[in-house]
Amino acid sequence: MDQGTGQSRYVFRAPTPPGPAPVLDEHQQAVVDHPGGPLLVLAGPGTGKTTTLAEAIVDRIEGRGAHPDQVLALTFSRKAADQLRDRVSARLGRTTGAQMSSTFHSFAYALVRRYAPAELYEAPLRLLSAPEQDVVLRELLADHPESVRWPERFRQATGTRGFAREVHAVLSRAREKGMDGEALRELGEAEGVEEYVAAGLFLEQYLDSLDSIGATDYADLIRRAGIEAEVHREELRERFRHVFVDEYQDTDPGQVALLRAIAGDGRDLVAVGDPHQSIYAFRGAEVRGILEFPTRFPRADGGPGDVVALRTTRRFGPRILTAAQRVAGRMGLPGTIPEAAREAFLSPVCAPVERGNDRVEVLTFDTERAEADHLADILRRDARDADRDAAPLRVAEDAVVLDTTALDADAAFQVATDVVEGRG
Repeated sequence: MDQGTGQSRYVFRAPTPPGPAPVLDEHQQAVVDHPGGPLLVLAGPGTGKTTTLAEAIVDRIEGRGAHPDQVLALTFSRKAADQLRDRVSARLGRTTGAQMSSTFHSFAYALVRRYAPAELYEAPLRLLSAPEQDVVLRELLADHPESVRWPERFRQATGTRGFAREVHAVLSRAREKGMDGEALRELGEAEGVEEYVAAGLFLEQYLDSLDSIGATDYADLIRRAGIEAEVHREELRERFRHVFVDEYQDTDPGQVALLRAIAGDGRDLVAVGDPHQSIYAFRGAEVRGILEFPTRFPRADGGPGDVVALRTTRRFGPRILTAAQRVAGRMGLPGTIPEAAREAFLSPVCAPVERGNDRVEVLTFDTERAEADHLADILRRDARDADRDAAPLRVAEDAVVLDTTALDADAAFQVATDVVEGRG
């Protein structure tokens, strides 16, 4: 505002020119040039998956004429969503709006808020925080006439905080696998597990309680969003014509069902992931989702979805790559991924870039606690040294942490010996 006249003044500037296009290798370019339909991109560490994902989105908008509002990119963290959106905006030279890149839960919440009938809830729908969930659970677990009757051996534990946490974990895992209270109860009856029968009855009571206060939790959010997506499938498919998913190996069955409603039946879907980095099974993620992508997301002609593997890593040199592959090679990749793509993913190569002397250390520990304590000590030392040198803390480029809990000591030693002696 002009202080002299009190009038607003606007300055029009030339638009920011589009950023330079990165140089892609042949496998990254194959992803960008994919004509459409379902595509799984297998991308190990350092292979440029985020760059590839951003360039594929830019190609849809600049090269194929899609409006940014027709593009949906889903990730698993706000930071990743913001970074992807910023990369695409920088390449296009203009903003794209917040909707284009979102977390799964933010997108699910927006779906439920938009489509759920107002009369379904007695109050405006809100997402419960973790402490609020604990309060609701413990109130329902308290002893009152309408309480679910748990097996007698749990009677003394039902009022404890630990029992509430265990119940919450069971209910979350069940819903992430697409089960409602009735399905969980029937599973308990079929398998003779009486605590599952009680948990199924409790889940129905818990969801009724959430409905009465106009609330939902994270696990139920995906389930509700999937229901709305099925009902409004055609509208959503018309709106989001190009769907991208990062870290696909971390999806749970409920999220896969949501994706099938929005981008199934041969529509344009690009999913990027690394089955070797599937580490969230404790919260319901199933690596089977990525291993069976080709058959779960077939092409429009009924054939299996396409698969491309990014093969060139730029993050570390040959010694670290050899060690990592020695460990990863012991993990099977069952599923419906074509053999050629499987072999390409399992045999990455290093980019010809000058690096320091790669160093590999293989350490074994008696317990997971000992392993965690050692890693914490390394981080403390690095932070202390970084603070002393007034330099930002960063992960050394010549180091790699291998989770050897799946290997015995002899196997871990063999990995180290092979690398040091230059074998493999």
